[in-house]
Amino acid sequence: MPTDPLSHPPDRPDSLRPRRAAPEDALCIIGLVGRAGSGKSTVARALAARGAVVMDADRIGHVITDTDPEVRAALIAEYGPQVYRTSGVLDRAQVAARVFNDAQALLALNRLVHPRILQHLRTSLDALRARGARGPVVIDAALMIDWGFEREIDALWAVVAPESLQVGRLVGGRGLTEADARARLARQRSNADFAAAADEVLVNDASESRLEALAQEALARALQRRGLA
Repeated sequence: MPTDPLSHPPDRPDSLRPRRAAPEDALCIIGLVGRAGSGKSTVARALAARGAVVMDADRIGHVITDTDPEVRAALIAEYGPQVYRTSGVLDRAQVAARVFNDAQALLALNRLVHPRILQHLRTSLDALRARGARGPVVIDAALMIDWGFEREIDALWAVVAPESLQVGRLVGGRGLTEADARARLARQRSNADFAAAADEVLVNDASESRLEALAQEALARALQRRGLA
């Protein structure tokens, strides 16, 4: 495994990077993984501008926690009715504060929400196949490897960046303190872990335009491998 994922491509046998076999559809399903502040959203936007369908696991999770009756009932039972604001939207900061230091609460939340996210992703992909869609589909899901969902896609891309830049983006873009940003990153997989599992590593250590260019180059390779170029 490479010791520096910011300067080396993935060095792992294909047999250890299982992907879906011999797909009969015309989709090129790309999974995006990486640590917070790495730039996955930038890559997703760049590919959407090229016509890719983008599925954001975090946004899907938000819809589920806001609208799924069973999820709402379970969260109210666990946290109390105040966990939903008067607008009906989940108070995510309240939940995050609880699960950050409570492993059992985090496990319960994940068991409640993650299977529903996976069901939504699979249903959405089936709908694309049913209407004969063709071309790239991007699934932005940092936990894809934990779910084992990389076996259901064509290519896994890791977006990585030096931790100092990740911390800076979390502080500047999400309003976290430096300590909170570092604590959040410490709970996530390392850059090296993501890179080792990936087919492509996009290094986000320069400008946003550079990252977008890397994404376009990687997309061209992925489409060519799928015979969709």
